[in-house]
Amino acid sequence: MSLSSLFRLKPVGRASTTSGDRALARTLSWPHLVAMGVGAIVGTGILTLIGVGADRAGPAVLLSFVVAGAICACAALCYAEMATMIPASGSAYTYSYAVLGEVIAWVVGWSLILEYSLVVSTVAVGWSGYAVGFLRGLGIVVPAALANGPGLGGVVNLPAMLIIAVVAGLLMLGTRESARINSALVVLKIVTLALFVAVALPHFRPENLHPFAPHGYGSVAGAGGVKYGVMGAAAIIFFAFYGFDAISTAAEEAKRPERDLAIGIVGSMLACTLIYIVVALAAAGALPVAAFAKSPEPLALVLRRLGQGSIATIVAAAAAIALPTVLLAFLYGQSRIFLVMARDGFLPESLARISARGTPARITAVTAVFVGVIAGLTPLDLIASLANAGTLCAFVAVAACVLVLRRRAPDAERPFRTPLAWVVAPAAILGCCYLFTSLQTVTQLGFVAWNALGLLAYFAYGRARVSLAG
Repeated sequence: MSLSSLFRLKPVGRASTTSGDRALARTLSWPHLVAMGVGAIVGTGILTLIGVGADRAGPAVLLSFVVAGAICACAALCYAEMATMIPASGSAYTYSYAVLGEVIAWVVGWSLILEYSLVVSTVAVGWSGYAVGFLRGLGIVVPAALANGPGLGGVVNLPAMLIIAVVAGLLMLGTRESARINSALVVLKIVTLALFVAVALPHFRPENLHPFAPHGYGSVAGAGGVKYGVMGAAAIIFFAFYGFDAISTAAEEAKRPERDLAIGIVGSMLACTLIYIVVALAAAGALPVAAFAKSPEPLALVLRRLGQGSIATIVAAAAAIALPTVLLAFLYGQSRIFLVMARDGFLPESLARISARGTPARITAVTAVFVGVIAGLTPLDLIASLANAGTLCAFVAVAACVLVLRRRAPDAERPFRTPLAWVVAPAAILGCCYLFTSLQTVTQLGFVAWNALGLLAYFAYGRARVSLAG
């Protein structure tokens, strides 16, 4: 193969149309997609990272949420344009293949594998902790050897593997059915956060917001490589916002993708940004941030400090019940990305077959096994931040695709047009690059090592097998 083949493009027509036993059933409308986005975005991020962000930025964590939300909003607008122009599964991988070239698409797809795998595994392990504690309260003790991976002195985290299996089974049952259950759980999650705000906001005290930015507004290196300040916190809080990209993987299952995808992506981002800022304001105003800065359950801690122990229990229980919505959205997204990579020949093409129910059952099962092993055996405390690096890479690629197509095909049909594209897309690129520099050094090096491994896999295996048959 020639060097130019590294940057060959996948024809857009082939990227957006699939038929026969490889076609997915179109069962999702825009309310399902908004619910999927909210389910993916509102999860462990707001439930735990508000404490991490407060530790790094103080009360200025409010600005960290605004910064991270603004950068993600710019990326979401770019996603909306690309998703409606190329309504195919695969998200940033597919757009990069159609616009930027094969090797870049591989790097983006490899980065998405990193993002989705670590998010699903991390959330599954987090849910396991809630579940084990809940069962202990009922008098059922899960042996430590079966509740923790080897990194924590156990053998395998069985609850984490089981919840992944349950969610995968739900996805294989049918996309419409899983979307309905997801919508119900998302409502529960929103009601829970509304309850927290209703209880905490009346206790708001302006003095709790002083000093507002004790670590400054930039990104300042601290002990152990931790980055403090507003931007240092934003780089971590960024984890709490992404998830809308999973909506773009539903392009082939949307009833009216040219309308539904844009509403789902932009609508879920706007809704979640508003939710996050209100919740963060209620928490930071109700107590000095030092009181909950390092808590693994900051919202419940705030309520308990306010003398609302019973409400705190309700919030914690509801959060645990609704947490699988994050698993569902990301496991769904990763299985669709794997599906498209299998169609293209990067993975065995037999995995791209669709079941009689219109779902990619084979690739969903393979994906569940893959992330289940990670969740069951791998310690994820520090490496989980690698998910942020993978997502930043994908966001930069999608924004770049928007700019390239605006030059290459200015008259192409765009059901949704990113407003002020030459401002919004560069803002997404520069913002994501700056957030990447604000990540811990170990995270940056880990991301480089992961993609070096990915390029080795591409040249040793993927490049020879790839097919543009679509």
